[in-house]
Amino acid sequence: MFDLGFWEIVLVLVVALLVVGPERLPGLARQVGLWVGKAKRFVSSVRSDIERELEAEELKRILNKQQDQIRELKGMISETQTEVHSELTETEHLVSAIEEQLESKQPDPDPQSPPKDARATAVSLQDDPQESPRN
Repeated sequence: MFDLGFWEIVLVLVVALLVVGPERLPGLARQVGLWVGKAKRFVSSVRSDIERELEAEELKRILNKQQDQIRELKGMISETQTEVHSELTETEHLVSAIEEQLESKQPDPDPQSPPKDARATAVSLQDDPQESPRN
């Protein structure tokens, strides 16, 4: 950070010894050590805060990307639902048109002919055993 070499540190210690004196130098060294420790802890906490913020920003970006994908998927589902509904409506119209064509081509039912719905006849025969033929 400051690019201090061995000789620069020795020079600072010699000047400090001359200025402060040998009696107060150990106390001063202790105070300098405490301040250096506090500075290191502060730098470390700032670095970890910055890293957490960067991680939070990354998570926010990922979350926004996923929200965009969810919106896109919802749009696709809505479009598919609309298409299926329109196809179903078209199919219903075609079936009703075919039924109308079949009804218009058939003559009036003969009273002697069996009913159109064979299932209804089978159900009515099962419900009323008196009308069913006996073997």
